[in-house]
Amino acid sequence: MTRNEFDSFCKTLNSTTNVIQWGNASVWKVGGKIFAICSHWGEGDHQKIGFKCSDFSYMVLTEQDDIVPAPYLARAKWVQLESEKAMNDEDIKSYIIEAHKIISAKLTKKKQRELNLLA
Repeated sequence: MTRNEFDSFCKTLNSTTNVIQWGNASVWKVGGKIFAICSHWGEGDHQKIGFKCSDFSYMVLTEQDDIVPAPYLARAKWVQLESEKAMNDEDIKSYIIEAHKIISAKLTKKKQRELNLLA
């Protein structure tokens, strides 16, 4: 998944905002809270995608090749895809949707209502 594809997909999710920070990283938020990042972290010249995940997904994903605990965010159960072969685009999209849901659920009910996130 390219950065443009990543940004285009994240833009389709409900009530998201995008900022460029931390050395040109594309940071996606819902309710002011980060749920996914695309950047050039660490070595290599390819895009690296990071996202919030459930405790179980974190445990499973970090056992996979080319998926590591995300720098600076691992304690909050974030993973980072280290190569393009780490995960196919459809799986990345599924995990980003789940990350969006996890972060949305942590917002106050008032904020969820303001952003039309309640079902």
